[in-house]
Amino acid sequence: MGASGQYKWFVVAMLWCVCFLNYADRQLIFTVFPLLGKEFQLTDASLSVLSASFMCAYAVFGPLGGFLCDRVSRRTLVLGALIFWSVTTALTSYAHSYLLLVAGIALGGLGEAFYFPSAMSLIADYHSVDTRSRAMALHQSSVYIGSIAGGAAAGYLGEHYGWRLGFRIFGLAGILLGGALWLFLKEPLRGMSDAAAGVPPSTSPLWDGLRAVSRNPAAWLLIGVFIGANFVAMIFTVWMPTFLFRKFHMSLSLSGLNGTAYLQIASVIGVISGGFLADNRVRQRKGDRGARMAVQSFGLFCGVPFLFLSGWTTTVAAVMAAMIGFGLFKGIYDSNIWAALYDVTPIELRGTALGLMNSLGWLGGAAAQLCIGLASKSFGLSACLSATAVIYLCIAIALWVGSRRISRTQLS
Repeated sequence: MGASGQYKWFVVAMLWCVCFLNYADRQLIFTVFPLLGKEFQLTDASLSVLSASFMCAYAVFGPLGGFLCDRVSRRTLVLGALIFWSVTTALTSYAHSYLLLVAGIALGGLGEAFYFPSAMSLIADYHSVDTRSRAMALHQSSVYIGSIAGGAAAGYLGEHYGWRLGFRIFGLAGILLGGALWLFLKEPLRGMSDAAAGVPPSTSPLWDGLRAVSRNPAAWLLIGVFIGANFVAMIFTVWMPTFLFRKFHMSLSLSGLNGTAYLQIASVIGVISGGFLADNRVRQRKGDRGARMAVQSFGLFCGVPFLFLSGWTTTVAAVMAAMIGFGLFKGIYDSNIWAALYDVTPIELRGTALGLMNSLGWLGGAAAQLCIGLASKSFGLSACLSATAVIYLCIAIALWVGSRRISRTQLS
């Protein structure tokens, strides 16, 4: 069924703006690592704790965000989370000790943990299976544009005015956006795009929901793959600006821009292409639950050689080419992260499943920070970047095999 008219796409546009700030805010901190290291006299290991603090808080509160998504107004959760993390971002700019900086960034992760389960649930209720991948892919493009904007702005402002100004500007922007969207974002009937309008909010305890998700092999496959994919993605998102700053002696502004722009712009193209490709494949295969997973595995396989090349190339042009290739195919995988999960999850458990997936995926991202912070001392950043190709290859194989098995089971 799905919502009629233009409003369902207006919902995507509103949530796009929220997600844009979600990722711009988190990219701020990664870009100014060199400035923070200098001001607070931090090693790579100490800097990795900063990014890991965000990811650990995000992971710890992810299941709670999903639990509440299945039970209370998703509109309230989305906008409340936006205002909370924006206030936290602005206040972090006043930190004058390492511990306060860690605390501020961790609180930002806490706030952002409540966004994605509710936002994806809203989009799924406004968009049927025929447009769901495209709608979620369009929303996902804000992840990359926000990362570019946050990285470029933080680099420029940090170089000319210090690292604190960017936090204040983006924090204020989020507070104003939250107030404006309170007037326009509406709460839909649960399940209305799946011919199940009026599905009541879940009343089961959190552990019962998590137990039900844990018995779903297809959901666990997608969660496991997401952990590996996020492990790789967070290494590049967090450390590429620093890699360019150190290896090629770029300015902070250029490293912040180049470390995000090429990868993220390519990902925008990939995510839109992946959304259209997946929706078409689902229609052609008459709702095959493995169709979106097959598209994702294609993106992972094609990204492997570009990951390997990224760390060992010796020119800026070659690194950027590798980032473009990786970003393009990363986008194809990303386009169906949530839509594929919803294909194998009951409506009343979607928030819980997404919260769990997001939580464990970001634990993988946090582990990546701690691993690279220690491994870079022994092997260097170049080797660490290239080694991520092995992870991508393993999860690509696992997802392809799983998608084929699900497709055969459904057809039999």
